[in-house]
Amino acid sequence: MSVSTSAPESGVAVVTVDHAPVNALPVRGWYDLADAVRAAGRDPGVRCVVLAAAGRGFNAGVDIKEMQRDAGHGALLGANHGCAAAFSAVYDCEVPVVAAVQGFCLGGGVGLVGNADAIVAADDATFGLPELDRGALGAATHLARLVPQHLMRALYYTSRTATAAELHAHGSVWRVVPRAELRAAALELAREIARKDGTLLRLAKAAINGIDPVDVHRSYRFEQGFTFEASLSGLADRVRADFGRTETGGPR
Repeated sequence: MSVSTSAPESGVAVVTVDHAPVNALPVRGWYDLADAVRAAGRDPGVRCVVLAAAGRGFNAGVDIKEMQRDAGHGALLGANHGCAAAFSAVYDCEVPVVAAVQGFCLGGGVGLVGNADAIVAADDATFGLPELDRGALGAATHLARLVPQHLMRALYYTSRTATAAELHAHGSVWRVVPRAELRAAALELAREIARKDGTLLRLAKAAINGIDPVDVHRSYRFEQGFTFEASLSGLADRVRADFGRTETGGPR
């Protein structure tokens, strides 16, 4: 597991997640990411944070295998608290956060980018919540920040994904570029933001968060309650097993 922070130019910090093979993060990884984003935002020399990932995709959500190895509920509780910490770190970061998204952005990935201030995406990026296929719930709070309400519901119920081009048409993605140009495009936007006065940017971030129509912390916590219910009742395990048989060609 690797979360690293770099400073490619004045005023800009890049927090990069690199957890092969698909950036599905274990509990510790979510907390490491939260710590890195918060630390970057607290740095008085930083005026914009770029959230990026190495590898084929931006983020594939939580590490399901970690939860399956746990006979109790510790990993489930850890994943839920860890995700909440990372999502909150992005939302509450003292300076604007630009998400640079390539490939798949699923589950917890949507939670991260849905709380970012701006999104730059590669033209191969796809966004979605396969939660119902995985026996889970959550992050509708964040998907609702990316697409209109009825589209969010349809995507959630079907586990389908939306492309970067589709999100750009809805206004939630700032720019779509070829994958090879993603880092440069994200840095270009971050550089423009970082030209502003640092203190004023921090005031602007606090002011914009303060006028949000939905409290993302409370609404996501509400969703998590239903995730716990599905897991504690055994429903989540049954759905995951059923989905696994379908994926391998077995009877449904």
